[in-house]
Amino acid sequence: MMLPKPGIYHFPWEVSAGQVPDGGSLRTFGRLCLYDIIQSRVTLTAQHGSDQHQIFVCTKLVEPIQAQVGSLYTVLGELEHQKGGGSVVKARLLTCVEGMNLPLLEQAIREQRTYQRERVGSQ
Repeated sequence: MMLPKPGIYHFPWEVSAGQVPDGGSLRTFGRLCLYDIIQSRVTLTAQHGSDQHQIFVCTKLVEPIQAQVGSLYTVLGELEHQKGGGSVVKARLLTCVEGMNLPLLEQAIREQRTYQRERVGSQ
C-alpha cells in the first residue's frame, strides 16, 4: 500500500501566492477565521509583514471538527488549484495548535530549508 507523502512545510503566503504545485502535499498554518459547515470549508489567515493572507481548506475528510474561530491551526493535505483561480487545501489532518510559538515555528521551517539545501548541495 502506498502511503501519501508527508507534506513539506510552506508558509501561508507561499500557498496563497500560488508557489506550491497543484497536487503537492503540504503542511501550513493559520488562524481560523471562518468555518462554513455547509460547504465543508475552513478559511485560515496569516499575517506576513503588512499583508493578510488567506488559505481555503476543504474539511470533508476530517469532519466532524469543533472549529475554534481565532485559534491557530496547522493543516496537512494536498493543494488543488481551482478553475478560475485560487486554490484549496484538501485536508487530511487539521489540528488546533493554539498556544504554539508561531515565530519559533517559522524559524524552524527556515532552518529546515537551509539544512535541506545544504544537504542536497553536498551530494
